[in-house]
Amino acid sequence: MSETNPAAAEAAPHRYTAALAAEIEARWQDFWDAEGTYAAPNPKGDLAGDPEVVARPKKFIMDMFPYPSGAGLHVGHPLGYIATDVYARFQRMTGHNVLHTLGFDAFGLPAEQYAVQTGTHPRVSTEANIKNMQVQLRRLGLGHDKRRSFATIDPDYYKWTQWIFLQIFNSWYDQDAQKARPISELVAQFESGERPVPGGRSWSELSSVERADLLSEYRLAYASDAPVNWCPGLGTVLANEEVTADGRSERGNFPVFKAKLRQWNMRITAYADRLLDDLDALDWPEAIKLQQRNWIGRSEGARVDFPIDGEKITVFTTRPDTLFGATYMVLAPEHPLVEKFTPDAWPEGTHEVWTGGHATPAEAVAAYRAQAASKSDVERQAEAKDKTGVFTGAYATNPVNGQKVPVFIADYVLMGYGTGAIMAVPGHDTRDFAFARAFELPIVCVVEPTDGRGTDPATWDDAFVSHDAKTVNSSGEHISLDGLNVTEAKARITEWLEREGHGEGTVNFRLRDWLFSRQRYWGEPFPIVYDEDGVAHALPESMLPLELPEVDDYSPRTFDPDDADTQPETPLSRNEDWVNVTLDLGDGPKKYRRETNTMPNWAGSCWYELRYLDPHNSEKLVDPEIERYWMGPREGMPHGGVDLYVGGAEHAVLHLLYARFWSKVLHDLGHISSAEPFHKLFNQGMIQAYVYRDSRGIAVPAAEVEERDGGYWYQGERVTRLLGKMGKSLKNAVTPDEICAEYGADTLRLYEMAMGPLDVSRPWDTRAVVGQFRLLQRLWRNIVDEATGEVTVVDTDDVDEDTLRALHKAIDGVRGDLEGMRFNTAIAKVTELNNHLTKRGGPLPRSVAEPLVLLVAPLAPHIAEELWRKLGHTDSVVHQDFPVADPAYVVDETVTCVVQIKGKVKARLEVSPGISEDELEKTALADERVVAALDGAGIRKVIVRAPKLVNIVPA
Repeated sequence: MSETNPAAAEAAPHRYTAALAAEIEARWQDFWDAEGTYAAPNPKGDLAGDPEVVARPKKFIMDMFPYPSGAGLHVGHPLGYIATDVYARFQRMTGHNVLHTLGFDAFGLPAEQYAVQTGTHPRVSTEANIKNMQVQLRRLGLGHDKRRSFATIDPDYYKWTQWIFLQIFNSWYDQDAQKARPISELVAQFESGERPVPGGRSWSELSSVERADLLSEYRLAYASDAPVNWCPGLGTVLANEEVTADGRSERGNFPVFKAKLRQWNMRITAYADRLLDDLDALDWPEAIKLQQRNWIGRSEGARVDFPIDGEKITVFTTRPDTLFGATYMVLAPEHPLVEKFTPDAWPEGTHEVWTGGHATPAEAVAAYRAQAASKSDVERQAEAKDKTGVFTGAYATNPVNGQKVPVFIADYVLMGYGTGAIMAVPGHDTRDFAFARAFELPIVCVVEPTDGRGTDPATWDDAFVSHDAKTVNSSGEHISLDGLNVTEAKARITEWLEREGHGEGTVNFRLRDWLFSRQRYWGEPFPIVYDEDGVAHALPESMLPLELPEVDDYSPRTFDPDDADTQPETPLSRNEDWVNVTLDLGDGPKKYRRETNTMPNWAGSCWYELRYLDPHNSEKLVDPEIERYWMGPREGMPHGGVDLYVGGAEHAVLHLLYARFWSKVLHDLGHISSAEPFHKLFNQGMIQAYVYRDSRGIAVPAAEVEERDGGYWYQGERVTRLLGKMGKSLKNAVTPDEICAEYGADTLRLYEMAMGPLDVSRPWDTRAVVGQFRLLQRLWRNIVDEATGEVTVVDTDDVDEDTLRALHKAIDGVRGDLEGMRFNTAIAKVTELNNHLTKRGGPLPRSVAEPLVLLVAPLAPHIAEELWRKLGHTDSVVHQDFPVADPAYVVDETVTCVVQIKGKVKARLEVSPGISEDELEKTALADERVVAALDGAGIRKVIVRAPKLVNIVPA
């Protein structure tokens, strides 16, 4: 327990206790709020401030947006918030203008699901959760500029989320310029004839629907009918990134199916190359960069056209050198050409195994499509023993040799990757090999095996895959690849394809366009309306924000989670008065129908760093000068961005990739100077806790578990213990409120920072918290008399050299550790210094006490503020200069040099840190212990590593 016993409390009424900590912390939090201590001035606007502060180097420090959960915070949540606060405080003390604030990412499914269950409006529960979290965060003493805080559900905020959507909707990606441009410039090209309209007609000849359809093929935000991830259990569609590896929803763990629906998409694929290339200039963990590179998935190859019935099937392949080995084709079941080329009857000679037992190709295709729709993408791509598929009844032509190849559909080919079609080369692809064997299809060897198996695939057990072998059986009437290695064959066949008009060299990406629609209520409404022809129109800025209407029922239509055939119905679609509206969009009043989907919860967090800069601007997204000041490019940051962004590694793809995309579009359109949102990224680890489970596997309250007889017991029953996440559902959560009540917020801050390196996960141990509380008690005792409450510091210049060395080594070490975010080692150095001062005894000299308080200030700000005031200062410790070490006291007077003979230590010498190698060698060889150990033996070699090592090799 943190409190002393009554007798001790009476003897030391001014001891640092939990009660005193609570009083001090509450008082200084009120002071900071009243004085605006953490207000970061802008160079202009309503948040402009002291020009001298603005003239300092800036630091923009951010945490990843918290979601205001009804469960509130447990001690694992503030880990990153405390870390950024410590770092921000240090940066202020080293002369920076620091912007550090926190808002709330408040749209999303949890609040809506709670609304469905209880009938409580999501805004009501969300705002209550925000207030609760604000109280918890304030208690931690976080130095946020509260003038800049907001929630994504504020209409003044999501007005600009909608505005950004319209910028993206009204833009297209110019591949020649490699940037986004206004859609009006594309229209002008079509109108003038500079860019021909497909089909040969002029722009003026197109109807409004035809024009809209054409522009939709270019817009960066567009609606399309496409296969989507449909999750009946959540009543909404999901982006690829929101589906787990086992084909279930990331939230709720419901099954996800493929369905064809009309949805809004973001053409993030247009930026694939830039999203890849610009990673190199970012100061991010390599593991995160690798995840993004893998998700984007750039691969070089060729596009090949296979003629079929006067048209063509286009495939992308990374191995065009194997074209002569393509003996059949496979389309994704959802491929739009399947129905077009499926004949009414099976061609003569069709193998029975190809038909799936169906009377006609149409029946076979329909049945197989239904089967494939019930599987997730992951299930479809799994290496199953039995390959499934069905012949479409159609044949395409291999362009390289003119051979007819049958066209199948199979679920291992996905519409979302490449073109949704593959040329199958069973001799050199394991999946194609298994499929060919199952369906009795020909297998041809076109890459000569180097493992001695020979070139007859009939004798093979599996495909031969190699990127470093020679091409065989690849000669035709028009081209021969025989004898070439893979690289040479790729180059020759690609050149031939381009020359003959059968394809071209190209680059493909794994990245798919971002599915941006959700069939839910609690999200940003789309600022889009549809006319009577179904053409989408953007609302003018004057009509923003388009606010959510009131609805009687927050739930999507109730669905069977396991039924893939259900169709979504959104809550907004049931509010006919809101959906059907008469508007004047510039050409007179007309009837329109609003978009009834809402944006995904990721929308608000794609740009929130910009709102922190200029949060009250009602005229612009952000003032350009303010944006350039805080986020503009500068030396070492060629793309600009936030100076430090701290959050969990679980957002490696979803949030970070989406935010980068939005930044690049806004940059291209001239709205911001930064092409990247976050220059430096730091992923904090996780605070874990023990989970105790009974014989049924159900978690039991961790606080009620007893440890005895070498085991763990709950209510008389033995339970198992495993280290895992901390959370309410696991019954092992510890709230920061509990620790603050028991020890104070400064103790909690120190403990979380001292547990280990910030980027490493670590187990929570409430019993260990008291160690940091005792550190603060000793710190207090070194400056304040516990009996009288008076400061014991003396004004004297007479400080012993040992203390000066301990002080300046601590200053030097703590400064480096805080700059490098090594908070655990910084605390260890503060502890070491404080222990030295405790052992030294007597009153501390002011010249030692004040630097000690300043060292502690970023880590434990409340007690530091209190001690700073007790030391006679009237200004806040927050903006004091961080101490600077005197180099003369940082370097040791002597260091220990180890002398080894034959690798064994024979002597230890105390020498000057600046001793030369020659002098150190002479000193070592003259040492009597070394002379005795050599015993007259000659010396073959002396290796000197001044000042710490001499290694002698006898002759």
